[in-house]
Amino acid sequence: MSGPTKGTFRSLNSFNYRVWACGALVSNVGTWMQRTAQDWIVLTQLTHHNATAVGVVMALQFGPQVLLLPLTGFAADHLDRRKLLIATQAAMGALALGLGILTVVGLIQLWHVYVFAFLLGCVTAFDSPTRQSFVSELVGEADLSNAVGLNSTSFNAARMIGPAIAGVLIAAVGSGWVFLINAASFVAVLCSLSLLRVGDLHREARAVRKRGSLIEGFRYVWKRPDLKAIFLMLFLIGTFGINFPIFISTMSVTVFHAEASLYGLLTSTMAIGSVAGALLAARRERPNMTPLLAGAAVFGVGLALAAIMPNYWLFGLALIVIGVSAQTFTTSTNSLVQLSTEPAMRGRVLAILLAVVFGGTPIGAPVVGWVADRFGPRWALGIGAASGFAAAIVGIYYLAKHRHLRVSLDAGRLRFTVDEGSLVAR
Repeated sequence: MSGPTKGTFRSLNSFNYRVWACGALVSNVGTWMQRTAQDWIVLTQLTHHNATAVGVVMALQFGPQVLLLPLTGFAADHLDRRKLLIATQAAMGALALGLGILTVVGLIQLWHVYVFAFLLGCVTAFDSPTRQSFVSELVGEADLSNAVGLNSTSFNAARMIGPAIAGVLIAAVGSGWVFLINAASFVAVLCSLSLLRVGDLHREARAVRKRGSLIEGFRYVWKRPDLKAIFLMLFLIGTFGINFPIFISTMSVTVFHAEASLYGLLTSTMAIGSVAGALLAARRERPNMTPLLAGAAVFGVGLALAAIMPNYWLFGLALIVIGVSAQTFTTSTNSLVQLSTEPAMRGRVLAILLAVVFGGTPIGAPVVGWVADRFGPRWALGIGAASGFAAAIVGIYYLAKHRHLRVSLDAGRLRFTVDEGSLVAR
């Protein structure tokens, strides 16, 4: 194996990470199949192309990240992460099973989808920070950035496979069976969690249980100008930019008049770019602010291009650009935050991070959905583009104030230099 390849996939040398990655890939494929089927059934079966309803589903699914923040960060830092993941993954499988049964027997209604989206959001609020911080127990600090990148690669490889399969299955047997298949996919990740060599886990010192632990997490972030800048960039892009179910479904159905199989293909197309972005992030030894700034700016450009594309195929090409930039931004953010945060604070800081990125969805998704209904999907994409440019401005301001950003002209080319400094836990 060559040097670069070995570097890109070095976390797979760990038995525990290999087992985890295999189970997670199967489950992620099922998750993306369900997301595709859920958006399709809301947009085409339970409503008449109502993008606002899709936005409400997203708001209900991601809102609990904020509502349960006092509990989720505490759980990730104080409880056994492996056992907590077994509980959350089993609950998510049970919810998929219930939604699938209702759909297959023909009893599904829009309010059912709303309820299941909210319940799934509650479980995911505990699952996400725990799963993110559990990675450091699988590989240790040295390979953490690489493992985060590979996790994102797996997630987006599943995004490439799952929606395409879902599109075919929706047309062939209906959305209900897609939900049931997702329920079955959770068996894989539960098996992988049970097969881990517990003695080989890189256990971290648990935070001391005391009052005000969440407030302590907020104080920790507030003292860190780098974290404050990152979280503001995440809020802007997460609130108004990462609304892909609305963007893709409305463009597919109302602008290009595509069938279910072509709708699924668009989501898979964007995942091609996402996989490339995740692999690029996995190659970096140490993340820094520069990829975040570049990712935010290119994200804005990609959404702006998508908004003006005249046909289905060119829109798909723009989605690849969006996928690369969005994944570069989010994966680099995750790695940078984890590596620059004290281990005892990591769960709470990650819970705050996830609350920031997903907590904006209850605000942004209904607004973006309303804009798509009122003015058209292309204007909704324009809002997403503006969020990327605004996040880039935040990044430039941080680098100029705290990292001595300098711009110079060298042989007719603009050169940007920054003092990245040492982003360490403090």
